[in-house]
Amino acid sequence: MVSIDDAVIARFESHGYKFEILVDPDAAGKIRSGKIDIENDLAIPEVFKDAKKGDRSNEEILKEVFKTTDIGQIAIEIVRRGQIQLTTEQRKEMLERKKKQVINEIVREAINPQTNTPIPAIRIEEAMEEAKVRIDPFKSVEEQVQTVLKAIRVLIPIRIEKVRLGIKLAGDAYGKLYGDISKFGNILKE
Repeated sequence: MVSIDDAVIARFESHGYKFEILVDPDAAGKIRSGKIDIENDLAIPEVFKDAKKGDRSNEEILKEVFKTTDIGQIAIEIVRRGQIQLTTEQRKEMLERKKKQVINEIVREAINPQTNTPIPAIRIEEAMEEAKVRIDPFKSVEEQVQTVLKAIRVLIPIRIEKVRLGIKLAGDAYGKLYGDISKFGNILKE
């Protein structure tokens, strides 16, 4: 469970009412995708009118606006449709982490088409800075990779390389190597 000191307020206004929950800032992206663990993602499993004062929302109002009183479903809606108030330090940390994830994804799949060699992470980061690409801490990595690629293609030659491999394994090696092979991509047929 996230502590109250580390939690941030997610706020949503609808039908003239204000709804707030105390949520783990790192779990906000996971909650937006529809997965919530009430025990670990919320500091307090309650919906408030004003979280700082501790005023809880009325169940009738929750039913009217959200059509349910299930805290999990309401929290998902508040995070998806509302605003999350992060501290400057939290936002900076989330942006850095998301930026590294985007860069690592591009490094893993991209090559320089002129030399057929991988592009170093530092080169991609410099191209992102030069193109003034903005990273959104709440969007998925896959979504942002496409945006970044469009922006940096103008500056550096880059090509995403997708390869289909056929691998034959002996029966005794199958168990040992299956885990390693599955990390490299999707297994289409066994």
